[in-house]
Amino acid sequence: MATNSHAMTSDDTIVGSIDSTAASDEYVIADISADGAWMSMQADDAPTLPAWR
Repeated sequence: MATNSHAMTSDDTIVGSIDSTAASDEYVIADISADGAWMSMQADDAPTLPAWR
């Protein structure tokens, strides 16, 4: 049976933040419950997302 490696469970913790340096601002999204599960982009290029409850 195939499993979805991207399926979320109740133990998953997704966070987002702005990482500022002298050169640029990066928007970072990370799943802190999994090693290496993160992505970043220029903050100006990041889409506006609605709040999820």
